[in-house]
Amino acid sequence: MTEKRLKEIAYKMSPLGDSAIVIKFGNGMDYSIHKKITLFMGLLEAEPFDGFVECVPAFTNLTVFYDPLVIYNTLKQNNEAISAHDTVRTILEGKLLGLIQDKELSHRTVTIPVCYGGEYGPDLEYVARYNDLTTDEVIHIHSTGEYLVYMIGFAPGFPFLGGLAEDIATPRRSSPRMTIPAGSVGIAGMQTGVYPISTPGGWQLIGQTPKELFLPNVNPPSLLQAGDMVKFQPISEQEYKEKILKGGIK
Repeated sequence: MTEKRLKEIAYKMSPLGDSAIVIKFGNGMDYSIHKKITLFMGLLEAEPFDGFVECVPAFTNLTVFYDPLVIYNTLKQNNEAISAHDTVRTILEGKLLGLIQDKELSHRTVTIPVCYGGEYGPDLEYVARYNDLTTDEVIHIHSTGEYLVYMIGFAPGFPFLGGLAEDIATPRRSSPRMTIPAGSVGIAGMQTGVYPISTPGGWQLIGQTPKELFLPNVNPPSLLQAGDMVKFQPISEQEYKEKILKGGIK
């Protein structure tokens, strides 16, 4: 198979302050964009340049953070009169040209138990009515899907998941709740996600998990990472309460 390199793909770079560059690979939630971001992030972490700090993935872009003092000191030693930003940009452009696109991504699969409906999923009936389905049908569709973690954001450990079936897609609530319990599983448009901590939010809540997603004493402090695959497993209210009494699922 002929190697497909990123020079055939459009991207856009822009500075973020004086110590980061944002590389945008496209628009919207799309697996091909996610793949470019993941492959390039892996390349940078495996072959970091001097001054590289970290990179953070999002839906459509990758933000690369660097230490401008390290770059400046290298430029000074080499008597080069260019900026740290231009130097890093040139490095990144070179690495992008050599990025092979035909590699397949590997995905860790994480199963999340969910108690659907009732007090744990107060919007389940609304989601069912909106889509002309029964609540059991919504649960079946949601729990038999596979979901890709495109990014972690909004709150510590909050996964934005792609792959929701159009059959159960539902708009956000017109009036967000001031407080949503940690572990709440929700739907917003064509996305589903899990609230890792108690926070305000406007997603339609269909269930709740006893599994902890925000792990402040672990590095990284998030159960899920971009690139993971998530499956939801229905559990009964009794099973949920038993797991909560045991301190939740780590």
